[in-house]
Amino acid sequence: MDPCRIGLIVWLLAYLSGPSAGYPNGKVQDACNSMIPLHGSSSQPFPKHIIEVNVTQFKPGDHVKVSLSGPAFEGFFLQARSAKNLKGPAIGSFVLADRRISQLLTCGHVRNSAVSHTSKSKKTHIDAYWIAPRDAPETVQFLVTVVEKLRTFWVKIPGPVISQSKMTTTTFTYASIPTSPPISHLTKPFSALDCGHTKFCVRNPSDCDPQVKDCFFLAFMQDHSMMLVEMSGPSEGYIAFALSHDQWMGGGDDVYLCISDDHHVGINTASLTGRSYPVFDSQDALEERSWRLADGLIQCCFRRKIHLSAFQGRFNLDADYYIFLADGEVSEDGTIHKHNRQPLITNRKYNVTGPPEDIGGSRSSFLIKAHGALMFVAWMTTVNIGVIVARFFKPVWSHSLLFGEEIWFQVHRMLMTTTVLLTSVSFVLPFVYRGGWSQQAGFHPYLGCTVMALTLIQPLMAAFRPPPQAPRRQIFNWLHWSTGTTARILAVVTMFLGIDLQALNLQNPWDIYTMIGFVAWHVGLDVLLEIHSYCLIRKVEVLEDDRIQILQSVTSAEAEGHTFKKTVLIIYICGNIAFLITFLARIGQV
Repeated sequence: MDPCRIGLIVWLLAYLSGPSAGYPNGKVQDACNSMIPLHGSSSQPFPKHIIEVNVTQFKPGDHVKVSLSGPAFEGFFLQARSAKNLKGPAIGSFVLADRRISQLLTCGHVRNSAVSHTSKSKKTHIDAYWIAPRDAPETVQFLVTVVEKLRTFWVKIPGPVISQSKMTTTTFTYASIPTSPPISHLTKPFSALDCGHTKFCVRNPSDCDPQVKDCFFLAFMQDHSMMLVEMSGPSEGYIAFALSHDQWMGGGDDVYLCISDDHHVGINTASLTGRSYPVFDSQDALEERSWRLADGLIQCCFRRKIHLSAFQGRFNLDADYYIFLADGEVSEDGTIHKHNRQPLITNRKYNVTGPPEDIGGSRSSFLIKAHGALMFVAWMTTVNIGVIVARFFKPVWSHSLLFGEEIWFQVHRMLMTTTVLLTSVSFVLPFVYRGGWSQQAGFHPYLGCTVMALTLIQPLMAAFRPPPQAPRRQIFNWLHWSTGTTARILAVVTMFLGIDLQALNLQNPWDIYTMIGFVAWHVGLDVLLEIHSYCLIRKVEVLEDDRIQILQSVTSAEAEGHTFKKTVLIIYICGNIAFLITFLARIGQV
């Protein structure tokens, strides 16, 4: 059986059998609404565990300490909901007290709105901090599901109810540059309304508005010799931007970081040399720092002088720079880790003191995008259509010639030649981009080189193809088929690995599902044509055994079979193009 089909069957069996084994890793998003573990048994009465909080009232932006304690348990699932609608969605977001035993999950459209375990190791106490959102209801109740062991658990154990304070809070906004030092805590998100008018904005995605969605936002506003900077983004660790003279990180780049640490945000400056750890500055070049942690976002702002000749490593802001936006994790000791994904990089240099602009950027180089696009065209479309034509359409166009050769052969040769050319061009692009071999791409480049070698072997082998009646023709046919099939299988595996690489950044789970859908589509149509060919052969053999109207019946059966194959080919081509357009569109959005 084709290895692709075996892999797909194994994946489906693993996927379908997963829920019955529970969630020892705490990834329980499937239970976001019901909070019921899929353990195949019923919830226990009379809970043994309790939830405690450190306040009875809250206001938007407050951090409420939530504690779960009781007899030893393996798993838990904690949420906050409206006390008046306990069947409603999760409210607010959490930050962790101990990343070793707890993790954040996203339920519905609210990032970090639930907390669960990281393993089934025994624990008796966990803490987390709930951040009250700006649109919190009047009363909030905490609910938790606790799993003592696989078949013993309690669902939606009720915790304390806390009420929103009736006190009026002073809001702070940057409608204009403040003349007095700002407060240390922001009480509302930044606004994107003035982008391109009074603010120079970098947004990802291009319609990012931190007031209504989780996205990355960077804004600059000039006031004489000062610059106000606003930065916002979804992250559990840090967000940062850098000014650079080129599109490579390093070389003394000017970096500004907002780092979440123990429910506070530190705002720091640093320099980057090469790909080493950033060098934080001992001198303080920033003024009037403000920050906010809420709704799964880190938000911070500060002011700095446009000219800072006295500070080593800080760039003057009235020059042209590439702008980077990045995010990543922070360890418990405050050490920042490498960014989670490829940073956003503007497509050209900009001067933030010039006329206000509203710009975006890309998280992937043009060369890497071209590499991915060409490989998708070659190994999702041209090669597969070429193989289908050669395997199933020889009888359909056996007597039709094109430039002195049978049509099926000319179509097959044209598509395979296109595949070789596209693969060859695409193969070179990452080496041009990296300037050599990438040590951070895992198995992807090794498999890519193997696919490239097999791709070049195929036409060389075809050039020495024996005549149809030669004794070695069967050996050639077997080698040609096995080499091509191996190349196609490895190409699919390589594309799966490439989707997860930071350089291309197609890390949305739906991209993986779409790729699995493409494999299922191709295998399904391949199996359909195989079954049809077998049935057609059987039907013709039966008709040939019948002594009545042999020629007419056989011709009619073959004609019907050819019409079916042509119809399936058209559907197959349209489906492949649909999958291809989906991936090309995703690459274009990166």
